[in-house]
Amino acid sequence: MTSKANLTSEYNVKPDMKKRFGQSQPLKKAVFFDRDGTINSDKGHYYIHKPQDFVFNPGVIEGMKKLQDAGYLLFVITNQGGIAKGIYTKADVEAVHRKMCDELAACGIAITKIYYCPHHESVKTCVCRKPSPYMVNRAIEEFHIDKDLSWFIGDSTRDVECAEAAGVRPVRIHKNQDITPAIQQILKGK
Repeated sequence: MTSKANLTSEYNVKPDMKKRFGQSQPLKKAVFFDRDGTINSDKGHYYIHKPQDFVFNPGVIEGMKKLQDAGYLLFVITNQGGIAKGIYTKADVEAVHRKMCDELAACGIAITKIYYCPHHESVKTCVCRKPSPYMVNRAIEEFHIDKDLSWFIGDSTRDVECAEAAGVRPVRIHKNQDITPAIQQILKGK
């Protein structure tokens, strides 16, 4: 089964959706996920760029299903600096994302969209690399997201800074940990 998740990187940010759409269009709630170390294990790998190396961390599939059933849109926000370094290609990243989305789709889970930054500051600076909120802001604008009802789960200070700069609530987990406590925190709204 091929997932219909939108696999892309985006770079254009428009004005805040609340200002642009006001009360005429209902805003949605969302959970943004970091990828490596949060959604999937990165044990033994500095970069996950081969589908066979992609393994879900404990609680991710069950947690995403619970969030989706509770009405959250699900997004992936990931830095993929290995592209800029020439370690792997955009096609490699998209193959990993297809595997991830196909496995999630088989469990009834849909990732609304994946945003990734293909840059690395050692090669060239950009506006999209986390901790910049650029990719989150793009999703907020494109999908009419209510920041006040949305969350970002990640395993690094960079993820927390990105969430805070975008105005969504951060949940920091330990790298490769069971994500269940973070999901429970979001579902309780705390």
